[in-house]
Amino acid sequence: MATATQVPHRGARGITLRAGDVPLSALLCEPEDGNPRATVVALHGLGMNAGYFDGRAHPDVSLLALGARLGFTVLAVDRPGYGRSARLLPEGQSLREQALTVCEGLEDFGTRYATGAGTLLLAHSFGGKLALTVAADSPLPGLIGLDVSGCGHRYAVASKDVPGALAEEHWRQNWGRLGLYPPDTFRSSSVLTAPAPVRERGAAADWPDLFAELAPRIRVPVRFTFAQHELWWRQDTRALDDLTALLTSAPRVLVDRQPDAGHNISLGWAARAYHLRALGFLEECLSQRGGT
Repeated sequence: MATATQVPHRGARGITLRAGDVPLSALLCEPEDGNPRATVVALHGLGMNAGYFDGRAHPDVSLLALGARLGFTVLAVDRPGYGRSARLLPEGQSLREQALTVCEGLEDFGTRYATGAGTLLLAHSFGGKLALTVAADSPLPGLIGLDVSGCGHRYAVASKDVPGALAEEHWRQNWGRLGLYPPDTFRSSSVLTAPAPVRERGAAADWPDLFAELAPRIRVPVRFTFAQHELWWRQDTRALDDLTALLTSAPRVLVDRQPDAGHNISLGWAARAYHLRALGFLEECLSQRGGT
């Protein structure tokens, strides 16, 4: 098995995946030699875009750059209803429809690029819901694990507040304290945000019931990370015990907490620490797969 060494990487560049008639825009960063040890597919949350995983406020923030330096291909995908697909899907898609579309796009990606020894879905917030849906309903060839941040299964806010998650009054839930982020974050974040499709806003409140249905069918290792200042999701012992108990078919379930982080964990000062932990989880998934 290849070792995780610091290797040169190509800068992130935009590409388009074909999912039938739906074009999915994405950001791609590869090791310079084009031979990745594995691939990380990153799925953004509600009202963001693929650039969430390539933050520019500080050199340490970008998942794409870090992953490529460690020998992985990192592909951050604009979910259906965002980026190039927004015109074709102005209202977005349901989670199950998104799962089919994304899997079709990733199949196209695999015909054109090297993907290495397997794929980790690394997903944030609403993207975490999509990753869990993919793992349960649309088995992705080569999927070896899920790394989910900013997503649980029981909301810590009233269900009536969930569809309006992007409203100004929920700024604190979405970000937390200003000091958790590099100074240029909010000036540069305008290019990382996008209008949320109406079908996503309406579906958010249904997640607790949908997760209970999906969870028993997930058969890969899963790691959840909750930021220290996460305010959207319950993370008390009872809620987390219930969360992990529902994943009856997953061979391994981990729950971590990321200190000094808010909900948008991949844009804050804690981003590098979180990304390194996620890539460490990928290393463990690769090792376990090799061992079997």
